[in-house]
Formats: sequence, structure tokens, C-alpha cells
Amino acid sequence: MKRRNLILSGLGVSGALIVGWGVLPARSRLGKSSNMLPIEGEVALNGWIKIAKDGGVVLAMHRSDMGQGIHNALSMLVAEELDVSLKNIRLEQAGQDSIYGNVAMFVGTLPFHPLQSEGVNKPFLVHSGEWIVGKVARELGVNATGGSSSVKDAWEHLRIAAATAKASLRLAAADQWKVPLKELKVKEGVISHASGKSAHFGEFAQGAAAQTPQNVALKDRKDWTLIGQATARADVPAKTDGSAVFGMDVRLPNMVFASVVQAPQMGGTLISFDAKEALALPGVLKCIQLTSAAGSAPGFAVIAKTTWHAKQAADKVKSQWAQRAEGAIDTKRIESELKAKLKAEKGFTFYEHGDASKAESSAARLIEAQYKAPYLAHATMEPMNCTAHLKGGSLEIWAPTQVPGLARATAAKVAHLSEDKVKVNVTLLGGGFGRRLETDVVAQATQIAMAADGLPVQLVWSREEDMTHDFYRPMHVAQLTAAMSAKGEVESLRIKSAGDAISPRWMSRVLPALSGPFDAPDKTTAEGLFDLPYGFANQHMAHVSTRMGVPIGFWRSVGHSHNAFFSESFIDELAFETKQEPLAFRLTLLKQAPRYAAVLKLAAEKAKWGEALPAGHAHGVALHESFGSIVAQVAEVSLQAGKPRVHRVVCAIDCGTVVNPATVAQQVESSVNFALTAALFGNIDIQEGVVQQTNFSNYPLVQMAQSPVVETWIVPSTQSPEGVGEPAVPPLAPAIANAMFKLTGQRVRSLPFKS
Repeated sequence: MKRRNLILSGLGVSGALIVGWGVLPARSRLGKSSNMLPIEGEVALNGWIKIAKDGGVVLAMHRSDMGQGIHNALSMLVAEELDVSLKNIRLEQAGQDSIYGNVAMFVGTLPFHPLQSEGVNKPFLVHSGEWIVGKVARELGVNATGGSSSVKDAWEHLRIAAATAKASLRLAAADQWKVPLKELKVKEGVISHASGKSAHFGEFAQGAAAQTPQNVALKDRKDWTLIGQATARADVPAKTDGSAVFGMDVRLPNMVFASVVQAPQMGGTLISFDAKEALALPGVLKCIQLTSAAGSAPGFAVIAKTTWHAKQAADKVKSQWAQRAEGAIDTKRIESELKAKLKAEKGFTFYEHGDASKAESSAARLIEAQYKAPYLAHATMEPMNCTAHLKGGSLEIWAPTQVPGLARATAAKVAHLSEDKVKVNVTLLGGGFGRRLETDVVAQATQIAMAADGLPVQLVWSREEDMTHDFYRPMHVAQLTAAMSAKGEVESLRIKSAGDAISPRWMSRVLPALSGPFDAPDKTTAEGLFDLPYGFANQHMAHVSTRMGVPIGFWRSVGHSHNAFFSESFIDELAFETKQEPLAFRLTLLKQAPRYAAVLKLAAEKAKWGEALPAGHAHGVALHESFGSIVAQVAEVSLQAGKPRVHRVVCAIDCGTVVNPATVAQQVESSVNFALTAALFGNIDIQEGVVQQTNFSNYPLVQMAQSPVVETWIVPSTQSPEGVGEPAVPPLAPAIANAMFKLTGQRVRSLPFKS
């Protein structure tokens, strides 16, 4: 069967699959020693770990570091089980083997509602979109960094890889020394025996490669010496002294540079261009037309001796552009269309419990509110860039990418090469936030390299190109309705949202065979709404999926980023309408969700909720679960010149077992400031097809002086690790909005905050 037919044949009448993929067994992901690079003096013990002559440990690093400290965290897992110092671990970029694929990110693992473990049996449909993504992960072995899943995905199999390697080394030492295995001890990468014999791992590496240990056990939690400790990050010195290599730092012999100009109107194409004046400028080498995967011409590129020469020349090129066939995109029109669809269409029901319609028909009154969230750009500090070198039938790429495997496949397709002729080097990422899950810049750099006469070429987008040609977080609107009884009790909650679905759009870019009319229900549209922890007797959660023509992509915390604003702001509205204090109202609804209640109580306690604040200040609270972690935030807010000023954010988080608490605090602080930027300023406005925000002058970021004090309180847990990089983003906007209501008496139902 064809791929699409196979997928569609699996869909039920509702368009969703009631299935759940389990994660791959950890021991099946050890891989073979051949998965790692064969470097003289290093012996691979499995697909993850090599031992060097000097006793050092080489770890295959399968995740991209974009500031989240993942290289440090995963090294800690290995160091813990191997009993070595962190300083003895060196990193090697992982290859493309499927053992490195991100199962936790790409494979749906939620056949039931998360609250089932707390006694609430709420069946959950694993939607077809997630099923397809799961297929891609398995078929392509997609190695991606995203979804706050890196530690979660590596937690078991990476520790097993390290424990298995240590067991192999101990067996080799026992054979070499002719001593009982149980008499050997391991500490700091040295194996010792009571007889006085001792040697580092390097002495036993060759022998260990021939061993096959059985029934390898992981360390007991009580014996951990690294996991759970605030460990200094190994990347800080290089990032401090400037020696760290980000994408834009790559320098190669005889390298040339490129700048691109893409259609100013969204979806537009290049009709013609005249580069005579540009080519006459000093340092300019070539001007070429770019071609998209669909065969259209989205723009052109200039190759020159420096980025500055290329940019100056690009500005001199005379060009003519055609508008997209469907007409110019306009955000005001999109908002109107979304609201109309929200009213007219039923949408796909992601979750239903009880009978919300019956509760509404017999209600004493209905409480209704409509919320809106705008398009947002990623605005990474490091603009999109890629270096490519095509020579002798082989292509080498240097890219700050979250998806090296897809980058490799993209480059191979553009260059008409087999993938084994393409090598991708992953640099450090100057911000990712989901933007670098796309490979558009890799495709462009490859095209340019094909015209560079065998010279390596570095493509760097200008900030203006970056801002106006992003894959944006989609605009969404939501209608929220609650039924109130004559006694003043909330008897039902209905939430219906409308907006574009990200996963099908991304999938059509990754696998063009899935493009066209196929558009499966996408969990990201309604996540954070269909899985609310609150115990309303009657609930109905649906989404109307749309296609508005704006290129959209994954943005830090994805659907949770706006859905938490919708739901947690409305929860506060219900507390007010029922004449209850917001914290107490939530706790009443969390009687069957003790983990959530505990997180909420901790945040309130540490923020001193209910105690007097300085004049003109107010507290707002919000609670949200995403990527497996529960986060509660209390924001202390005042109004300055009519605009919110956030002074302090107290954040409590239950993210399961914590590998490095210092990194958790750093991620929470990062998330709060990222979310604050979106809440105060974030908005992409499109007029006549042209994005109006072009740089940080009209798409500002929160400055240091505007950043609040952030306190992070971690709930102790023995459960497996969950996500940390994104879960602290969603609760901030509603916490601020709820504080603003206390200060003004007016509800804020649209982002960004105007006053």
C-alpha cells in the first residue's frame, strides 16, 4: 500500500486512533560498537560509549545544545553509572543510527489521560497526527532535540549503556588479573583489587569489547553521587571566553559568504532579478536564483568574500516579485475568519466527560469569554545560518540544527546525493525554541554551495530575513463557556479553540508524500485544554483546525503556550464569579489531583500568598502541566504607566527526578523571561502579505532591567525525569493577567498585554 493509504486506512470514524506507542525497550537501544567513530586509541563498548587509552570516556552526544545544558546532563547520567569524574567525559557527535532517535519526542506515549494514576479515568485518543510522527521517528530514526524530552528519552537507556560498559570493564579486569569479579571495586574510572592492583579503564578497554555482561543492574538511588547534585556546567568556560563554536563561528580555508533575499510578500515568488550593479561591487562573486522543493523561486542569493559584501550587494539587486495565487495574507482578516469558524464549526472533540450540553441547557446562567493569542516569531539570538562545502562528490554541512538527520536528508536531496555522501556537523545553537527543527536554511546553503565552485560557503540570514520568513507560532482564538447552577456552582466547562495545526504542516515539509488534503487532528492544537487537572463534572474540549496560509512551526511549549493563557485566565474568572478566592477555588477542584495541588500549595507558600504586598502590587497565580511536568507560578505585578511590571515570579515545579537542580533553575529563569517577552511585546502582524516586525526595534525582547526576580522551588520526586525546558513558559501570561485583574478590575483576554 502507498504510505498515505496505509495511514488513512488506520484512522477510525472519528479521525483518531485509540492506540499508544510504548517507548523502545532501553536495552534494545544500546546499539553496536560500530555506531561510534573508529578512532585510533579508542575502543567502543556499545553504540554510546568508547574508552580511550588514557582511561577517558567518549560519549556519543545525540542531542543539540541550545543553551539548555543537555550536554552536561547526559554526561552526568553516564558518569554516575560508570563511576567516573565528569571531567573525564569527552563528547563525540552521534551518527545517524536509529538508536539515537528521540523516541520520547516523536512517539505518542499517552493512551490515557495523565490523571489516571490519581484515580481519574479519562480515556484519551492518541490522534492520528501523533501516530504519523511516531512512524517518521521509527522509519527515519529521527534524531531531534525538542519537546523537553532529551533527559526523559535518555534516562534509562543511557544509564544502561554506561552500566553495561562498566560491567564489561570489570569482567575484563577479572579475566586479566585472574581474580573473582565480586572483589573488584570501581571509583573515579579506576578498577582496584584488595591485592593492591589498580588500573584505569583504558587498560581493560580491548578486553572489555569482547565481553557480554548479563543481568546488568543500575545503581540504587541511595548510591548516587552525581545525579541530583548542582553540578557546574562544562560549557560555561568556552561560552565565556568566546572559544565555543556556534554556527556563525565556523571558519574554513578559502571560505566565501552568502546573503539571501526572499519574497517580501508571504508566499510570493521571484519573477526576475537584475544583478549587474551588485556584481560590479568589490568582493562580489556570484548571484544565483534559489529554488524551493516545489520548484518555485522564493528568492535569490549573493555570494561574496565577506558577509558584509554579500549583504551590501544583495541590497543592490533589482528584483520583481509575484504575490501568492491565493491573494495577500492579512492578520486582521485571519482573526475574523478564525472567530467565524469558531462560531460556525463543531471542530474535532479531543476530550469529553459527562454532558456539558445538558448542564448548559439547565444552567441558571452561562459564563462566557473569548480569548486570543497572536502569531509569534522565534527571534533566536543567532540568526539562521548554515555552512556547506560541496567537493569531489561529497557534501559537508556545519549547522546549528535541532534535527541533524533531517538536515542530512534535506541536503542530500537538494544536492542529488545519497545520504552516505553527506556529513552534518552540529555546532552549538544560539537559541532554538523549535525554529531549528526546520531545514530551510540547510536547503538554501546546499544550493549555494553547488554554485560556489568547490569553495565552502557560509550562509547567514539578516535579522530582517529571519523575522519576516519564520515558521511562526500560529494565531489561535478560543471560546470558553461555563454553566453556573442556581447555587453558584460551576457545573460544566466547555472550551473550543480555532487555529492552524502545526504537526501536519511540519510533517508535509518533512515527508512531502503527506502533503495535500491530508490533515489529521493534531494534539498540539488542544494540549493543555483536553488534559486539565480540574475536577469539573462535565467537560467538552474541541478544536477547529484551519489553514490560513501562514507558515507555522513549533514554538517553545507549542500549544501549551497559548492554551494555558486561555484556561488559567478563565479559571480565575470562574473563581470571581463564584465569589471564591482564586487559590482556594483551584484547590477545591484538585481534590483528585494531589500532585497538582502540592505544586500549587508550594508556590503559594513560598510567594506568601495572601500576605500584604506593597501598595499598588498584586499577586496572580496559574497552574499548568506540560511535557510531563507540573508548574505553578505566582507573579507579583504592578502597573507602571498603565503597563504591567512584573517584580517577582515564584515557580514551583514537579518534574520527576532531577539530574541537575541548578540547570532546572536556569531553565525556569529562561522560560519566565522568554514568556514575559511574549506576554508584553510578542506579536507578528501581516499586512498585504508583508510581515511588519523586522528587527528587535519593533519586536522587542525583555531587557535585563525588566526581568523579574525568579525563584525556583523543586518538588522532590522519585518518578522518572520529565521535561524542564518548556513547562515554565505557559503559566506566566495567565499569572500576570490574573494579577492585572486585581489591580484594574478589567479582564485581559488578548495577548500581548496592552495595559
